[in-house]
Amino acid sequence: MKAIELRELSEEDLKEKEKDLSRELFNLRFQKASGQLGNSAMIPKTRRDIARVKTVLNDLKMSMTVK
Repeated sequence: MKAIELRELSEEDLKEKEKDLSRELFNLRFQKASGQLGNSAMIPKTRRDIARVKTVLNDLKMSMTVK
């Protein structure tokens, strides 16, 4: 997921996306612990996506305070 795509979403959509990604990360960690995870590269990718969402949310909050 690219930051440009995230910037087009509303704040509520971004919060929902963050929740979904957090659930996905939990499930990936659970699969890894139980030995069922096929692609271990999905864990860092999901963590980066969460960080991107949080960054865009923070940018939105900062732009709201400046106005």
